Amino acid sequence: MSNLDISRRRFLTLSGLAVGACMLPNIAQASSFQAKTPRTMLLRNLHTGEELETKYFNGKTYVGKEVRRLDHLCRDFRQNEIARIDRRLYDAIAQIQSYLGHEGYAQLFSGYRSSKTNKMLAKRGGVAKKSYHMKAQAIDFNLEGVSLAKIRKAASDLNIGGVGYYPNSQFIHIDTGPVRHWRG
Repeated sequence: MSNLDISRRRFLTLSGLAVGACMLPNIAQASSFQAKTPRTMLLRNLHTGEELETKYFNGKTYVGKEVRRLDHLCRDFRQNEIARIDRRLYDAIAQIQSYLGHEGYAQLFSGYRSSKTNKMLAKRGGVAKKSYHMKAQAIDFNLEGVSLAKIRKAASDLNIGGVGYYPNSQFIHIDTGPVRHWRG
């Protein structure tokens, strides 16, 4: 048996270690963000003009009143319906901003959508009939002064769910569904 001969078990072990080593930077980045540090957000709704500056996580828990303020800003403004937005979306935006060193506004294009609004928009074309927006599990946004390509890359690296890239409309879609990527 030569030095180049390697057992299947040893090969799989070494391959797993190599893959794990490649993932360490992303794991370390995610772990450091998950640390119990306060999280703040500047959010602007581009449809209503409303702006919010909030510390929605105090280092130990989500701050109910502040999260409700975020949910209100992300409401279906056409129907004036508010839903409890998946908190992982707020954290994802905060993590993307932190990763990119962005301290300005996250600009909201779309948060929660009622089924009535989604049906109306689907008739016009361009929105999914079974959109994660209707489950309060999706947000369309951009970051003031940051290229969409950089935001897309940062969002994709998080692996929290879907990432849609809409350069003509100037926003990135993120959701907490299965991990997938597309260009709209």
